[in-house]
Amino acid sequence: MPDSRPRWPGGSAAGPAPSTLLLSGVRLSDGRAADVRIGGRRIEAVGAPGSLGTRGTRLDLRGYLLLPAPAEPHAHSDTALTASPEHSGAHTTDDVRRRATEAALLQLSHGATALRAQVRVTTGTGLAPLDAVLEAGRSLRGLMDLTVVAVAGPLTGRAGADGLALLRDAVDRGADVVGGRPDLDPDPGGHAEAVLGLAAGHGLPVDLHTDADDPALLARFAAMAGEFGPGVSLGPCGGLSRLPEDTAAAAADRLAAAGVTVVCLPQGGCAGSRLRDAAPAGLLRAAGVRLAAGSGALRDATRPVGRGDPLEAAYLLAAQHGLDAAAAYEAVSATARAAMGLPGVRVEAGSPAELLAVRGDDLPGALSLAYSRIVVHCGRVVARTGAVREYRDPGTGSAPGDRDPGSGVVREDRGLGSGAVRDASARGPAGVLGLPRQGRTGPGGEL
Repeated sequence: MPDSRPRWPGGSAAGPAPSTLLLSGVRLSDGRAADVRIGGRRIEAVGAPGSLGTRGTRLDLRGYLLLPAPAEPHAHSDTALTASPEHSGAHTTDDVRRRATEAALLQLSHGATALRAQVRVTTGTGLAPLDAVLEAGRSLRGLMDLTVVAVAGPLTGRAGADGLALLRDAVDRGADVVGGRPDLDPDPGGHAEAVLGLAAGHGLPVDLHTDADDPALLARFAAMAGEFGPGVSLGPCGGLSRLPEDTAAAAADRLAAAGVTVVCLPQGGCAGSRLRDAAPAGLLRAAGVRLAAGSGALRDATRPVGRGDPLEAAYLLAAQHGLDAAAAYEAVSATARAAMGLPGVRVEAGSPAELLAVRGDDLPGALSLAYSRIVVHCGRVVARTGAVREYRDPGTGSAPGDRDPGSGVVREDRGLGSGAVRDASARGPAGVLGLPRQGRTGPGGEL
């Protein structure tokens, strides 16, 4: 097959954004082929292939589908990767910063150019994890946007005064969002009221981590959120799936009327959740609830497996929850960005240049495979993930272990005969953008 891998512009360093970047030959979600010209941080023009001139730097993206970049609205950055052996017991401030940075880069490679990190702020943890994740966010500026939710411990009862004082300190330290875990407080309603009051006083949004398995309590949350106004998110809300359907539908109606965004986790529960269920996405969407989707825990003690991949979340919404591909992708892109207070992105002139190019012809195909991706943030390419597929060709005589000239990829004998037929969808030297290298090189190439 023709080699349609991207031709990388401008050398190996991820330097300043070029004055003009032309994404050539991309496929749009409506099926059209197009060129997309980016100037600075915004899309300047979208036109037919060859219609936008040749000035600036050209990136050949034939064979790729161009989409608004997804965002990650619910990540647990302070505990990410603690299940992996190399990070076992790694809980110092430096450890948290390194793990949070590594996890964020992994999610960036999947396409998420913005991430909202949930960070516990309790009398047991203090502010050290918050400081570490804030530092990780500063180090990633220019590659992605990372905002931090300070997630409070108990805010009522005997421990409440200390917890509330610590949460105020977290806001003063730079937390972008006021969060809480009402399910873990002796007075869940009082906990939510304290979080909303502090957020209102500082003009910050609210993100409550709740299973939402108590209809009466959920009704109280919805009433308080309606008085607070825009900017309230609840998640993962897996408990809604255990309620009788009519009860869950009534709760969904209240959430929709209050303007609450529900951030579901199609992969299941995460840190701090008693339940492993996923929220009933179809029911919530049918009620008019703003539905965003996140990844939750990323290889920590509560969930030792996890990819942190927005496209996996969208795939699960489509495959298991009955959403069509467009609605599923909207939950990880447009609605996720709106929940995070970010401007909307469309592949049209004037839109922010926050884009994901993924190998494929249409959205269902991209959600099914999504094996090669190019990520654009603030108008420049900041990450890529390439894959090489190989098949044995019984009609040639190449010996197992032969190398494809110039590729550095070892052919693997899988018992299918000799020789190989290669689908070189994306390949090239590691670190082509000057980013930290992730993954390993093996028989299948660099992933």
